[in-house]
Amino acid sequence: MIISTDEQFERLKAIGRICALTRDAMAQAMRPGMTTLELDEIGRALLAEHGARSAPEVTYNFPGATCISVNEEIAHGIPGDRVLAAGDLINIDVSAEKDGVFADTGASFIIPPEASQLTTLCRDGKKAMWAGIRAVKAGAPLGDIGNAIGKFAKKNGYTLIRNLASHGVGDSLHDAPEEIATWPDKSERRRMTDGMVFTIEPFLSLGGRLADQKSADDEWTLISNPPAPCVQYEHTVIATPRGAIVVTLNS
Repeated sequence: MIISTDEQFERLKAIGRICALTRDAMAQAMRPGMTTLELDEIGRALLAEHGARSAPEVTYNFPGATCISVNEEIAHGIPGDRVLAAGDLINIDVSAEKDGVFADTGASFIIPPEASQLTTLCRDGKKAMWAGIRAVKAGAPLGDIGNAIGKFAKKNGYTLIRNLASHGVGDSLHDAPEEIATWPDKSERRRMTDGMVFTIEPFLSLGGRLADQKSADDEWTLISNPPAPCVQYEHTVIATPRGAIVVTLNS
């Protein structure tokens, strides 16, 4: 999506805020003994309350309103009978549509008590995302985003999952521009344009480099290869000459 009217901007802000509210409410609700399906139902109810629809359901017939990935799962986890426990690393990914406009957000959380290594990973996962967001500016190379995130990861001793990329969003869940690397990519020649809408979503890891399918029976859930803790933080942004406007903040 390229934002060109105030109406588009307002609709994108509206669905962005709904996604953010849902993400944060789910995070506040999770507790030991709850199943991922029960957590997903909280997200489903909130989306419905605000007149929004689950984007992965309407776009891909995904078996859940949200994606909930636990511990070894790093993305696209299917809500089900998995029981959450203290110390689990949980990724909540919420994408939704309202009035024909899509937004996408996600974050990783730890169910207390928190392990220090995972706490640091979560803290730095947010920093990696914001390093990418600070690189957003209309007219700048898209490659600046991956370079900024890659510089942060290398400086702090992390790896990045290199087959899960950021992407355009707005008119659809996965819109142009497609496959925006959140790692250094020397082949990237595109530039950000004024009003361009896309996600920033690095997957920061303690050793993981690729996302692999979890099992032959599960076409959705992805795990780290090699196995390693991994976090994802994601916002939907608009590129402007003054930098990024983040539309998936809960405020």
